[in-house]
Amino acid sequence: MKRRPISPFSLSFLDIMFCGFGAVVLLVLILNHDTVRSRETVFADLRAEAVDLERQAIRAREALNDDRAALRAADEARIEADAEASGIEAEIAALELERSVLERVALAREAAIEQLKSDLESLDSESKRLAAEAERAEDPGNRVLEVVGDGDRQYLTGLKVGGRRILILVDASASMLDETLVNVVRRRNMSDAQKRAAPKWQRTLATADWLLSQLPRDARFQLVAFNTRTWAAADGSDGTWLDADDGAQVGRAAAGLRAVVPGEGTSLERAFEVAARLEPRPDNLILVTDGLPTQGRSRPRGATVSADARLKHYFTAVRKLPDGIPVNTILLPMEGDAYAAAAYWQLAAGTGGSFLTPARDWP
Repeated sequence: MKRRPISPFSLSFLDIMFCGFGAVVLLVLILNHDTVRSRETVFADLRAEAVDLERQAIRAREALNDDRAALRAADEARIEADAEASGIEAEIAALELERSVLERVALAREAAIEQLKSDLESLDSESKRLAAEAERAEDPGNRVLEVVGDGDRQYLTGLKVGGRRILILVDASASMLDETLVNVVRRRNMSDAQKRAAPKWQRTLATADWLLSQLPRDARFQLVAFNTRTWAAADGSDGTWLDADDGAQVGRAAAGLRAVVPGEGTSLERAFEVAARLEPRPDNLILVTDGLPTQGRSRPRGATVSADARLKHYFTAVRKLPDGIPVNTILLPMEGDAYAAAAYWQLAAGTGGSFLTPARDWP
């Protein structure tokens, strides 16, 4: 078989093609190397910029945390400042109240001194009047209710049991069970019969009986018991006047009060509202109590009442009194009530009444 002849032209063409292809490959490699190196340079710059931005973000977050901490500290300081300001305001209010109380007490003492001077000047005439009343009192037929006392102890100098319409208010709160807080708490848990037999309450009943026995025969009266509410001692007589010369009505009022069981707190505001509701208005008011009120018209929120709060309730109650009615107070003192005597003394001086703290064996 004859072989194909070898063409020099064909070999040269292939060599040229391969050389050209190699040159192209070499050119591509050179260009690609420059591109990769340029890209790596750009990536390195971008990484450096990203790292810098991340560091700035970290510093910004740290600054934000610092600002938040400073804001919290400022809020806490503001809260503390507000609390301190509230405390200062409360202290100022307490000092103002104490100053007001001291001013009132000072005025009451000055008025009482003037009253005592006047009493000294009229002592002779008062003694004569009491002597005449004692002579009339010795006649049992001149009284609707007879109360037997020990000599002159059945009379209270300066107490004005007179007038055409006499309102007698008797405190029937739990504190009327005893003179000390400890014994009040102890007696408060006893039976109703034991509460009625408490010595202090028996003194209160004896005082009420004495007052009823001294009523002028031509007068009208009403006997009202009060604690956190008020009620007429004579059942069914709320809002009306009773006749002092009617033995049945006087006896019914006395018996109704003896049936009362002392309990609960003291609302002097409700008691004085009775004087405003009665028609016609009373022209003499006799108050038998043992201290300042423990509440106003509603119950207090806490279990205890401070002396300043009790004084505030007292002044609120006094504003409910109608004008022109003398208030005569018989105080059976209770321990821990420092303002009571001065407050009722001032009330007597301001209304033209009297203030008495009788001995324990009276009447």
